[in-house]
Amino acid sequence: MTKNAEKKKLIVIGNGMVGHHFLEQLTSRQQHPHFEVTIFCAESRPAYDRVHLSEYFAGCTAEDLALGNIEQYRQWGSEVRLNDTIVEIDRENKTVTATSGISHPYDQIILATGSYPFVPPIPGHQQERCFVYRTLEDLDAIHAAAAISKSGVVIGGGLLGLEAANALKALGLETHVVEFAPGLMATQLNDGGSALLREKIEALGVRVHTNTVTELIEGVNGQLRMQFKGGCELLTDMIIFSAGIRPRDQLAKACGLQTGERGGIVIDSSCRTSDPNIFAIGECALYEERIFGLVAPGYAMARTAVAQLLGEKEYFLGADMSTKLKLLGVQVGSIGDAHGRSEGAAAITFVDEQSGVYKRMITNADGKKLLGAVLVGDTGEYDTLLQYHLNDIELPEHPEQLILPATDGATPALGAAALPASATVCSCHNVSKGQIVDVVAEGCHTLVEVKDVTKASTGCGGCAALLKNIVDEELAALGMEVNNHLCAHFSFSRQELFHIIRVEEIKTFTELLDKHGAGHGCEICKPTVASILASLWNEHILEQSHVGLQDTNDTFMANMQKNGSYSVVPRIPGGEITPEKLIVIGEVAKRYNLYTKITGGQRIDLFGARLEQLPEIWSELIDAGFETGHAYGKSLRTVKSCVGSTWCRFGVQDSVSMALHIENRYKGLRSPHKIKMAVSGCTRECAEAQSKDVGVIATDKGWNLFVCGNGGMRPRHADLFATDLDDSTLIRYIDRFLMFYVRTADKLQRTSVWLENLDGGLNYLREVIIDDKLGVCTELEAQMAHVVGTYQCEWKSAINDPEKLKRFRQFVNSDETDDKIVFVKERGQPRPATVEEIVETAESA
Repeated sequence: MTKNAEKKKLIVIGNGMVGHHFLEQLTSRQQHPHFEVTIFCAESRPAYDRVHLSEYFAGCTAEDLALGNIEQYRQWGSEVRLNDTIVEIDRENKTVTATSGISHPYDQIILATGSYPFVPPIPGHQQERCFVYRTLEDLDAIHAAAAISKSGVVIGGGLLGLEAANALKALGLETHVVEFAPGLMATQLNDGGSALLREKIEALGVRVHTNTVTELIEGVNGQLRMQFKGGCELLTDMIIFSAGIRPRDQLAKACGLQTGERGGIVIDSSCRTSDPNIFAIGECALYEERIFGLVAPGYAMARTAVAQLLGEKEYFLGADMSTKLKLLGVQVGSIGDAHGRSEGAAAITFVDEQSGVYKRMITNADGKKLLGAVLVGDTGEYDTLLQYHLNDIELPEHPEQLILPATDGATPALGAAALPASATVCSCHNVSKGQIVDVVAEGCHTLVEVKDVTKASTGCGGCAALLKNIVDEELAALGMEVNNHLCAHFSFSRQELFHIIRVEEIKTFTELLDKHGAGHGCEICKPTVASILASLWNEHILEQSHVGLQDTNDTFMANMQKNGSYSVVPRIPGGEITPEKLIVIGEVAKRYNLYTKITGGQRIDLFGARLEQLPEIWSELIDAGFETGHAYGKSLRTVKSCVGSTWCRFGVQDSVSMALHIENRYKGLRSPHKIKMAVSGCTRECAEAQSKDVGVIATDKGWNLFVCGNGGMRPRHADLFATDLDDSTLIRYIDRFLMFYVRTADKLQRTSVWLENLDGGLNYLREVIIDDKLGVCTELEAQMAHVVGTYQCEWKSAINDPEKLKRFRQFVNSDETDDKIVFVKERGQPRPATVEEIVETAESA
């Protein structure tokens, strides 16, 4: 008998993420000495990453998402048959038959058939423009339909449904989510978390309909009409069904394997089915009457099946279903018993309605152990809470401090050092802290190397921050340098990238990525590089090479508000304004039905503008002599002033003139974070200069300069930097200070935090700025002169450019608008209508 004949014939049915992981594990653990492996794949391509499927709409290619390829499987000693589905398992004769007609003998089978999208049996659900959201081919069809559509509806408000809604929104469609349950993400979130998630998603312009049952879908004049229980209707151009999944268990049922009452192939802790020669893994498998719909449990099943085939003792005993996501730009985290259903469970809840943050911890009765948590709007504590939960670590004396905003004396986050070696860091690939520590000790001294060896953070990516912390801590313990890389795409800090871009005169993100990066970039490096490019070259942020790097506010040069409308903030330098300009603001506000608010920074905000109205509003304001206030950017916001010596009997200097000069000089400066300034005409400090990034206070001899104050979430008084300065010296020092900050600060770092982290602190800063210790002051002044000399009002440039104006159409493929947005009056001014008011208006109409 030949060696090949001695091998057992192993059939793998299904080549999704879990099926691929099974093959990867089998290969790495035994190099196929025992098995002749044949893979049957229903799709036309090998396994690809469904977790990041939505990135396909953002320019990610099928090749980028691919997990394996034919050549790789051949190297593993496996044969893969694409577009060939197993249609019959003959357990008596131990053969399988495929759609191609081939009959293949087997010794053992791995069923990795996964799941299929559940489409409710709604009459009309098979209409031409009804889709599911599951495969790359599905996404191609959705993209093609979106190109000829103005609106789209997603039926289903779970994880995948919200991802689908995000895709429609990104494609420029008016987007609706229809969910029959009372709230979104009902499986993962409690009522409070779900309610806040809904608010945030509706603020982005997606209309959410909960407690809504679709009874009929029919074609009407080229559109689809959805009829809901209760008599309401909705017209749309396309529909995506994302109402859950169902296990693909038909093949198992047909051959007599035991299945659950509501579907799923029954398995034991060995992942064996009712036939000991057949295993089931992933979303087709039912363990203890539960389907596990995340990739991490599927990977755990795959590892268990491999161990059983090799005679090893490894078992699947269920899996943690905690998850951290970013849905439509909203951070969401769910850990353990998020609903607090455990006996004796007690909840600690923190809600910040102004910031849109909801956090809820579930503890046991004595408050010592974390049973679960819900985080919406801010998942900064997710890693810490997850480790308390997974590793049964006793909570601190005041557990509420884990979710409250940071204050002096607050309980610190659970650092990597506090975790036991057995702590699971990566649930997808079952990687413990101990394994990471071991590979670092064995010579893996970069994050990329650790990922390659352990596979940690290569699944869903939710453990990336914790993984980096552990690697950094271990490198520091070994006496090695800890890198400060911006992200996985650039092996440089922000400061290093700034120098590279400046020295090599790099003008675009693509050029920088080609020369010094890898991959496609991410939400960390793209806006960071955009900020650097703007600080150095001052090109318009909506130029074709820059626009894709911006966040939502910069993309539309306006702040998006909680109801999906935008604010308009014209610059009012120093707070000084003429009666004529005040009248223009009032007339614009009346014409466009905008809410007006005088801010603490001495300017007037206009709220409630619709996207397509922004160019019209700005045209009127610019004609009246206004400029953009950069309220949407990481840049200079305001320079507040008192009336100074011109009017005030205590004033010793003309604070208004100085504030006007400062604001007009620095109004185009882009920086790592927003900057606020103030000028007070005397030491009575009416402009509150000592709470600003740059504060100027008049003396009888000149000006005192204060730096690095902050009146935000971490209030900090500014430090006195220099005293009794004349006008020209004051401006020279501010030039140098600002450009040194722009050059050396980390991403999204306020001046206050920057100074706290600066080696040598304030004294060092004085040596650099005043004494020119580094010999860079001439260069810093020249860079600021370039910024000042190349200033442009971004809105004025935009309204004179037809290509840029296309971005402000309400629909990507039409100049039409939607007049269904409803406003009501509050304190005599318009405000957004509530959902109940919109429904009431619609019903009365």
